[in-house]
Amino acid sequence: MTDTTATASQRIVEIAEKLGALQFGEFKLTAGGTSPYYFDGRLVTLDPEGSHTVANALLPVLDSYRVDAAAGPAVAAVPMVSSIATASYAAGRPVRALIVRPERKKHGTGKIIEGSPRSGDRVAVVDDTCMTGGSLLHTIDTIEDAGCQVVLVACILDRREGGSDAIRARGYEFFSFLEADNGKIRTATPRQGVDL
Repeated sequence: MTDTTATASQRIVEIAEKLGALQFGEFKLTAGGTSPYYFDGRLVTLDPEGSHTVANALLPVLDSYRVDAAAGPAVAAVPMVSSIATASYAAGRPVRALIVRPERKKHGTGKIIEGSPRSGDRVAVVDDTCMTGGSLLHTIDTIEDAGCQVVLVACILDRREGGSDAIRARGYEFFSFLEADNGKIRTATPRQGVDL
C-alpha cells in the first residue's frame, strides 16, 4: 500500500467518525449476531468530502487495472460508482458507472443492470462494505453474464467475515482501504496481488 493510499485510508476513517458512519459499541447486524462497531459507508460516499476522498483514492487503483467501468450493487454502491464516474471524467480518464439491482425489474425494460455495460469491458466491482460477499458475488455474476470481465473487487471496509476470502477463492483480486481486526478498524494489509 502506498503512502497516498494509507493517507486516504486514514482520512476516510476521520470522515467516517466525524459523520457518525463509524461508531463503536454493541450493534445488532442485519445478518444476525452483534458487532463491537458499526460502519455505514453510504454516509461517507454521500458526503461531498467523503465522496471526493474515496473516488480520488480509488482512481489510481482502477487505472492500474485499466478499468472501463465501475459496477456496484444497489443501493449502497450507487453514490460510490457515481463519484468514481465524476472524478474519473474530471481527471480525463472516464470510467463509466454501472448499478446492479438485486433482481431484474418487473416493470419498464426489465433491466438488472443500470448503465451501459459493453461486452469486453474491464470492470471493477465496488461496494462500501464487504461482509459475507453475497451482494458483491451477485454483482460479479451479473456483470460477467453481460459479457464483461471483472478485473478487481474493491471496497472501503472489509469486515473480514468471509466475503473477501470467498471472492479471492473465485480468483478475483480484492482491495480495501480498511479492514476489521478483532473489533478494531485499521488500514488494510495488501494481499494477493493488490499491493499499492
